Amino acid sequence: MTAPTPPAPPGRTSRERYHRFVDDYRHRRLDALVDAAEGRRLLGEERAKANGKGTARRDRMREYVRWLRPHRWAVAAFFALALTRAGLEMIEPLFMRFIVDRVLLNRALDAAARLSRLNAVGLTFLTVIVTSNLINAFKDNRQRRLNARVMLTLRRALFQRFLHLPLSTLYDMKTGGILSRLSGDVDTTSGLLQLAIVSPSLSVIRLVVAIVVLLSINWRLALTALAIIPGVMVISFVSSKRVRPIYRSIRKDAERIDGRVGETFSGIRVVRAFRQEMHELLDYMRGRHTVLRKEMFAQRREMVLWTSWGVLLGIVNVVIVWYGGYLNLRGRASIGDIMAFQWYTFLLLGPVWQIVNSFSELQRSLAAMERVFEVLGMPEDKPDRPDAVDAPRVVREIRFEHVQFEYREGRPVVRDFDVTVPGGSVVALVGRSGAGKTTVTDLVARFHDPTRGRIVLNGIDLRDLRLHTYRDLLAIVQQDVFLFDGSVRDNIAYGRLDATDADVLDAARRANAHEFIERLPDGYETFIGERGVKLSGGQQQRLAIARALLARPQILILDEATSNLDTESEQLIQASMATLLAGRTTFVIAHRLSTIRRADLILLLEDGAVVERGTHDELMAARGTYYDMVARQMAVAGHEGEEALR
Repeated sequence: MTAPTPPAPPGRTSRERYHRFVDDYRHRRLDALVDAAEGRRLLGEERAKANGKGTARRDRMREYVRWLRPHRWAVAAFFALALTRAGLEMIEPLFMRFIVDRVLLNRALDAAARLSRLNAVGLTFLTVIVTSNLINAFKDNRQRRLNARVMLTLRRALFQRFLHLPLSTLYDMKTGGILSRLSGDVDTTSGLLQLAIVSPSLSVIRLVVAIVVLLSINWRLALTALAIIPGVMVISFVSSKRVRPIYRSIRKDAERIDGRVGETFSGIRVVRAFRQEMHELLDYMRGRHTVLRKEMFAQRREMVLWTSWGVLLGIVNVVIVWYGGYLNLRGRASIGDIMAFQWYTFLLLGPVWQIVNSFSELQRSLAAMERVFEVLGMPEDKPDRPDAVDAPRVVREIRFEHVQFEYREGRPVVRDFDVTVPGGSVVALVGRSGAGKTTVTDLVARFHDPTRGRIVLNGIDLRDLRLHTYRDLLAIVQQDVFLFDGSVRDNIAYGRLDATDADVLDAARRANAHEFIERLPDGYETFIGERGVKLSGGQQQRLAIARALLARPQILILDEATSNLDTESEQLIQASMATLLAGRTTFVIAHRLSTIRRADLILLLEDGAVVERGTHDELMAARGTYYDMVARQMAVAGHEGEEALR
């Protein structure tokens, strides 16, 4: 008998999440209704926040305009085409008025003269309409090309900024947040050129021209048509402020969902091993259902505006015909005036309706723009100092001068680390998990900078070196190997893209990877899948070692680099280790004695501090913590114990 599914805890269903969101949304809107003293304080805070957000939004719009500056001539050409199209649209009602009043109802002309004039005006009218539509098609094409160029430039800058953000920021943002900004947010931002810049400008011009023409034709009908515009504009702008936070929340939800999807399929083996497929499916559907509820919540608020606008358009149309008929009976308006007025009314209200109708898209674009430019405004990770110099090509010495590092203030994970490493030597870092070994190598790689103290290369502080020139000296092989979804050759050559096939084969042989690569279906051209899933753990690690060797680094970091190798493969690599490490300053993190016993210097770390240092023989002779660690390892291994302890 299948056990019943336990009820979801509070706040876990999409309905509960949605209702919590609605409560928060309404609470922010009703803050001013609390008691007087508290209400004044909260209202002041809300106004201050609103002013700050408004300033930030204006800054971001200015930033967007700055991105358009290299394309200013394309923008100008597009705007000129749009203005020409709008101008041709504005004269079309005059043709209708002329045909009705000056041709069809002109009793001073006979039938032949009317027909001749009708044909001439009709042909001209047709030419204007065709020309207007051709210009509109050309304008739309130019707009798409301009949007594509701007978005490509924006996407390139965003990707480049992601590549140089601090690791902690990227970890907080997660893969889903990065992907949603690069794809969905940038795509949504593409509407800003039309919705926030071109449409408002053209709308203002069209409104001014339409008002002038309407007043010149018949001021009474003009005032009737213009009476509703202020109210409609106020309703539109008030509604936009209410809906924008909803779309911002939707983008955040989408980011979380995308991040979870990435985690699910990156760890699909774990999901299947613990039989959590249904849990992941339900979590995905809850998230998407919540997003759908929020979208419907926003659309209900927009629907009120759309419905009101449609009713107003109908009312204006009826009023113009009704009132225009009254004026015609009184001899104050012609039939052509009434028909032109109807047309001009739609041309007058069309820009306003276009803004209102596209207002939800504008809110999405503005919300996406804020997220994109928020990232572009983030500080870059370890920018070069103004007086930074290139790193030396040869490593003579690396010196740690009382280095301390802490991820959280007041909780150092590396403390008073004071070590001098001669160039070309091998330093082994040993100790329990969490002792700070990987953090030390991260400091060497300059993934982090010391909180206190400094690291010196050939007498120069690492922070005084240009980062990319210093990283040219490095290669890293980690326990958690990362390989790209590409061929074996591409992964080995990733550290040196100009490597020849001979260089790749040589690195593979020295890493003891050539033999298994030759057995793959397509040899070095075999695609290994995302993160190298088509290879065993040992094979992945040997490719990572080959990749590091091909880079010809001056500084090599091996973080448990042989942990996933079988005994035979490790022995083959160890046999050539002297050749592999010759001339390189190497930092090795390892627990296997065979990996560290040949090190020139062994550092035993506890709680981020060096408690013992020396060669293997010196530390064994001291009979301290290192000796006990080796003794336990040999006892577990069950062989060569006496030889290791001598």
